Order: sequence, then structure tokens, then C-alpha cells
Amino acid sequence: MKKMDEKETLDFLQHGAYTGKIATTRKDGRPHVVPIWFVLDDNNDIVFTTGQDSVKAKTIYNNPHVSLCVDDQTPPFSFVVVEGLAEIVDEPNETLKWATKIASRYMGEVNAESYGRRNSVKGELLLRIKPNKIMAYKAISD
Repeated sequence: MKKMDEKETLDFLQHGAYTGKIATTRKDGRPHVVPIWFVLDDNNDIVFTTGQDSVKAKTIYNNPHVSLCVDDQTPPFSFVVVEGLAEIVDEPNETLKWATKIASRYMGEVNAESYGRRNSVKGELLLRIKPNKIMAYKAISD
């Protein structure tokens, strides 16, 4: 197992269509983990969307500390874990812009616009994770 350098980490987070698994904490202390689609912005913050009434949004409103794990499930296996603070941005134009970029990554350019519109309607929120700790490892099985 080898540590990734910063460039390798950023390349990994932007590679293909890996889903992230975001962990948040409910008010009663129970963990909540769900998969997300995401992209990186120009500051290398992690950007994703969610519904304002989702458990994910409610837990982040209550406690913005999150952890995100992104992993490659094929040998030789790699993963990145990001800890940070999630910021909720309730700006429809920004939500549409980023929802479309996210859709392009996961659904392809042909479907990006329609999925972007679908995922930026009223009640959808844009979120940014500002990393404060990153752990990144490659070649786990070597």
C-alpha cells in the first residue's frame, strides 16, 4: 500500500464515474452513509447536490462535519478519504451549473443538460465539502 501524492489524489477523485460515500451524523449521534455523485470545483472542493428534505441535508444543517470515501473496487485497489466541512449553497443558478457538470460526468454529455435540470429544481441544494484532511492510498493489494 502506497500513499498517493496530491496530483494522484486529484486525478483519482476526477477519474471516471466513481461514486463517493458520504458519512454524516444524525442529531442522536447515529451515522448516516449514502452514495453521491460529485465533481471537484476550481478550488478542489467536492461539489454535489441533494434534496433539501433528504436525511443528508438535514444532518449537514445540524452538523457540517462530513467524511467522504471514494474507492476503486478493482485490483490493485485504491481509495481516498476526505474529511471536511460541508457548506450548503441555496443558489438555483449555481445549482443548475454544477448539477449539469455532475450529470455530464456520470450520465454523459448527451444527457447532462436534462439530468442537470432535473437535479436543480426547487428544493435541490448545492453542497461543497471543503477538505481539511485527506488520506489517499493506491495499490492496496500489491
